[in-house]
Amino acid sequence: QVQLVESGGGLVQPGGSLRLSCVVSRSIFSINVMGWYRQAPGKQRDFVAHITSGGGTNYADSVKGRFTISRDNAKNTVYLQMNSLKPDDTAVYYCNARLGLSTYWGKGTLVTVSS
Repeated sequence: QVQLVESGGGLVQPGGSLRLSCVVSRSIFSINVMGWYRQAPGKQRDFVAHITSGGGTNYADSVKGRFTISRDNAKNTVYLQMNSLKPDDTAVYYCNARLGLSTYWGKGTLVTVSS
């Protein structure tokens, strides 16, 4: 079993920045893909970004150029740096890990972008 714990959410003004962290209960060195998803109120959960074990990254069009995903294998942690935040970025952000045929989720951290 793999546990994921997200942190770093909060209230931020439009144009501001936040860095989300996802701490994993085991080594992430061999985890195929680590990702971030988000779910806005009343909407489905959507892909935000992912990073592979080889360091390759992919982003949703809506966050390209503003968000950066990274991983620190020594700390078993994945980060999501979010800049130039917009009200539309308001959502619960979930960390995701794909290991073999299994997928694991954290409980999420709330990001609210509002003036």
